[in-house]
Amino acid sequence: MSGGLVTRSYRQEDTAMLSKRHFHDHLFGTRWTPATVALTFLLTLLFLIFLVLLLNVTAVPAQAQNSVPPTARQAATMPQYASRLAHTAQLRSQQNASRAYSNQPRASYKNPRDPHALGRRGGPLDNNDLYENGPINGTTDAWTINDGFVVSNTFTIPSSGGTVNGMTFGAWAFVGDVLQTVEISITSSEFGGTTYFDQVVNFTQSGCSTNQFGFNICTETSANFGPVNIAAGTYWVNLANAVVNTGDPIYWDENSGVGCQSSGCPSEASENSVGTIPSEAFTILGESTTTTTTTTCYDQSSQYQREGPDSGFLHTFTSDEGTPAAGLAIDQHENLFGVTVSGGTNGDGLAYKLSQIGQDWVFTPLYNFLGGLGGQNSSPVIVAPDETLYGAADGGLQTCGSSGNQYCGIVYRLRPPPVACQNALCGWGEEVLHQFTGDPDGWAPNGPLTVDPSGNVFGATQYGGAYGLGTVFELTPSGDGWSEKIIYSFTGRSDGGVPNSLLSGPNGNLYGTTEGGGGGGGVIFQLAPAGSGWTETVLSSFSGCYPGSGECNPVLIQEHFGSFYGFYQYNAQLCDFGQCFDWTLGRAFVFTPGVPFEHFTDLGDTYYLYCISFGCEEPGSAIFHGITVTPAGQVYATSGYDQWIFVLGALSPLPSGPIFNFSHGDFWRDVEAGPSGSLYGTFGACGGDAGVIW
Repeated sequence: MSGGLVTRSYRQEDTAMLSKRHFHDHLFGTRWTPATVALTFLLTLLFLIFLVLLLNVTAVPAQAQNSVPPTARQAATMPQYASRLAHTAQLRSQQNASRAYSNQPRASYKNPRDPHALGRRGGPLDNNDLYENGPINGTTDAWTINDGFVVSNTFTIPSSGGTVNGMTFGAWAFVGDVLQTVEISITSSEFGGTTYFDQVVNFTQSGCSTNQFGFNICTETSANFGPVNIAAGTYWVNLANAVVNTGDPIYWDENSGVGCQSSGCPSEASENSVGTIPSEAFTILGESTTTTTTTTCYDQSSQYQREGPDSGFLHTFTSDEGTPAAGLAIDQHENLFGVTVSGGTNGDGLAYKLSQIGQDWVFTPLYNFLGGLGGQNSSPVIVAPDETLYGAADGGLQTCGSSGNQYCGIVYRLRPPPVACQNALCGWGEEVLHQFTGDPDGWAPNGPLTVDPSGNVFGATQYGGAYGLGTVFELTPSGDGWSEKIIYSFTGRSDGGVPNSLLSGPNGNLYGTTEGGGGGGGVIFQLAPAGSGWTETVLSSFSGCYPGSGECNPVLIQEHFGSFYGFYQYNAQLCDFGQCFDWTLGRAFVFTPGVPFEHFTDLGDTYYLYCISFGCEEPGSAIFHGITVTPAGQVYATSGYDQWIFVLGALSPLPSGPIFNFSHGDFWRDVEAGPSGSLYGTFGACGGDAGVIW
């Protein structure tokens, strides 16, 4: 019984298998065997694997396309949003038509949704604003700051640092949408670097108006956060992970920085999936750590304070920044550039920029000197027409001097990175143009340098050359580097020796001074191109500062419309009530080559400026340390005695006299006039500070 059931079952199954095999043979024209079944299974598996790979490959382009978010204007054309925005845009059109029909001026239209009210800032511009990047635009475009997309903008903190405690920005939102929170981070570079703050912050939406695309354009104001205390410089603020009540996209208004008021604006801006984009509308809220400085160095009792220019300290140097070199370079935008002779990251000095933000000034370190082959203890820099800085410094080869172990010196150029750097904290780069080697090359360059219209750099070395008493050199761009040529070597005799200043004239000639040679007290010289070389002409020779008499140490400071300004020293014996004292005094002068001959005019004498008015009792010194000419032609000078600024003039033997003084600085150094006519300068230690820019 059991065996019969098994046999019958087997036969039924066998019949079914035969029937199926007959069907497949008919369908495919082949006979199935275990081998063909295995092969079919394998081919089917391979086909499925191929299909999965194909689907993954074809999905990649779609994912890449979706990785770039639509801007607000692009979203306005997308079906899922267009219908919602169209109704709002139509309503706005009807409102405008109604307003035009009633002949009511737009300026008096009080509807808070009026799009013509958009000429407002992204927050109130008051004492709580550290940086503002211009008013909300609301009509151009905007960028997504949610759904995984990040938008980043730079902002600048004023001098001596500041405290950030909030921000406002312009947003594009769909009607009915309310921004609730945004993740804000403050970093040293776009989307990253050093993170100073990273937090989800609540926002309040206000002042919404409807634009031509149907979006609500709103001011978004953060709740207070931080405080975030950061040093002066440029940083990035990043907005991401915005949360909206409906889950819709929210957009950061693109204003391209038009109308911004802060130093460093408009900002640099980036989007994490696109790269560089136009800057956005925002304001960083907070307060400066310090404002324009006034200290005990300022002599408030000075009777001349009211007569002088509006004066104050723009930056006080810390010991970490070092002591400023005597000399500032000023560009056409009235930014100040200089160097310190100590301090910086490596202790070898730094190059810096000082720029104005409203009533405050922002101090930005540009480069920290490396010492050794990279240079140290730099002379003052100059600003070339291409906005790069040139200077001379100690360092380079250590094979000069009588002992053969002194630094020979270098000439360098500082400029921003070749690839646009979107963060001032990344610093400038140094290029060493020439390392001096000593005799017969020069050594100990003493700057400042001068650059001609062709980009050739000229300067002087105090020593070296064919006679060991200094040179004038030329550096010319050559291929990927620079070539140096000594165009004059001083002998130390009647032609002068140990040059200490060099200027270029509008006629292509060079003019300068030496400390030695001539009659013993130096010369004023001219170098003019002649064939393949240069020819020197001595314009004035000084006898030397002997006790009680003599003139010495001329210095040329500034060229102004073909005339050259400078000063020199002289010794004199001053007597009062039968007592006589030896004094070193100073004279300022101007000369104009070839009008109609080498013409020198005294502009001021410290004997008249100081001794006649205040008396010169006991031995002392009252010399000039700086001189400058304003664009209007007014001449000012600083004195190293009692820290006076003098106004000078060539029309009277008695100039106007002192106009301002600081009573507790170590001494006046340079003075420079900016394009606006304002005066700037430096001096060293002031109380416990390393130095001051005024």
